[in-house]
Amino acid sequence: MRIACLAAAVAFAASALAQSTPAPPPVVPQPGTVPIYHVTVVQRTIKAVNYEYRQGPTQIDFRGTVLLPEGKGGATIESKQGRTEIDAGFEHLKPSQSYGREYLTYVLWAITPEGRPHNLGEVIPDHSDKGHLHVTTDLQAFAMIVTAEPYSAVRQPSDVVVLENQVRADTEGSTETVNAKYELLPRGEYTWNISSSLAAEIANSPKVSQREFDTLTELYQAQNAVGIAGSVGAAQYAPETYARAQQLLSEAQQMHASKQESHTIIELARQAAQTAEDARLITVDRKQQAALLTAQANANQARQQAATAQLSIQQAQADVLRAQQDAQAANERANALQKQADSDHAALLQAQADAAQARQRAQQAEASAQAAAQPAQEATRKSAARVRLLEDLNGVMTAMDTPRGLVVTIPGADFSGDSVQGAEAGNIARVAAIIARQPGLHVSVEGYSDTAVRQPQSEQRAFAVRRVLASNGLFAASISAKGFGDSRPLGPAGQEENTRVEIVISGDPIGSLPFWDRTYSLSSVTEQR
Repeated sequence: MRIACLAAAVAFAASALAQSTPAPPPVVPQPGTVPIYHVTVVQRTIKAVNYEYRQGPTQIDFRGTVLLPEGKGGATIESKQGRTEIDAGFEHLKPSQSYGREYLTYVLWAITPEGRPHNLGEVIPDHSDKGHLHVTTDLQAFAMIVTAEPYSAVRQPSDVVVLENQVRADTEGSTETVNAKYELLPRGEYTWNISSSLAAEIANSPKVSQREFDTLTELYQAQNAVGIAGSVGAAQYAPETYARAQQLLSEAQQMHASKQESHTIIELARQAAQTAEDARLITVDRKQQAALLTAQANANQARQQAATAQLSIQQAQADVLRAQQDAQAANERANALQKQADSDHAALLQAQADAAQARQRAQQAEASAQAAAQPAQEATRKSAARVRLLEDLNGVMTAMDTPRGLVVTIPGADFSGDSVQGAEAGNIARVAAIIARQPGLHVSVEGYSDTAVRQPQSEQRAFAVRRVLASNGLFAASISAKGFGDSRPLGPAGQEENTRVEIVISGDPIGSLPFWDRTYSLSSVTEQR
């Protein structure tokens, strides 16, 4: 039996409240509450290792931070063809909600030397406070950390870092390690303080079965993800993706209420959390684009004001010219007046020369600004096209944005033998029509199975999906298909979730970088106490 934390129910209610109210400002601790961590980490530095290709497995340790000093662990890493395998184990993982009711799980991260984080997977402690994770990644050089998170589908680590990798003397890799700096999300995304009575609440919480505990945890994570996405305005900026996340969460909750199969409930809850995280990142991206458009509008207004000022100068020049003509006509009446007119004329010529130089400098600055803005505008256009395509795909099937491209997943349950079932074939045809509206894209259909012996079936299903795409508006030459068997599992070996077909959409029209991805600047570690 596993104790389901009473604080989880509180987090469930708190995340529901987050859907209708914005995140509160930093809270000053009141009597009865204590901050969970006095050190606010803005940036940290950790050692990254370049694991040598096909040099055999090597070991690396994990050590606890000030948040989990008793925590420890180790991992076996092996670089193979096309992937790097990681088999990690951890000990003394206390309940994640000890850091706050919003923290429902732990996540293992890989941090590249350039500072980009990659979510490797969820770490779930067992009844002995131990956790184990076996995953693969396409990275070659990276560091690893473990953080407490509100849900497992997050794309950037929180600052609740509990474990960091530690290079051993016998770790096999590059002879020279590098410092990989990683930026952490501000904890203001969620909640700031923890009740001093939370430990007692956890100890006195009711007991449920392990299966029910896992199901409730996934549902609470999904509700947290949907709530956080709603609080930042996803309903306005990413309505299709946010509505899809709400639909998936509602279906999971209804299935749980009617006591249906837990593995199906968990699958829907995870999809809801992933889709809600996409909606949150789309919202952040579109808000930034809106801010850019506002800045451009302000620049246009400034240019209009400059044009108005130029017209005023021209009018003033015309007035001076008329004054010169008047002075010349009055030359016979007063020589002194003529001298004054000559002086005014010299001043006008100097002003005209200064104005011409100013106009030339302004034109040069405008040309330089336009040249510098072209790459950013092209990247923004591709990112916007990528987000629009992701939104359209999510209106039909569940889609995610990954470094490989936009990925539409067709579960194994939607197939009848090696053929796509009728309703799902219609959805695939709609996906083909959406992709066909954007010329220049490449589509890769990848089939996966839960066991190695079903590799032929994974390839047959991949080609079945390719035929549906090719018969509904896509050029066959732009579609590749391949079966990968069980080489890239989503979960433990033999699980149904590993049987699937993925439609991977990529190409220059939507760029090569996911809309949620970005690099991070490197700066010094800042700690405040």
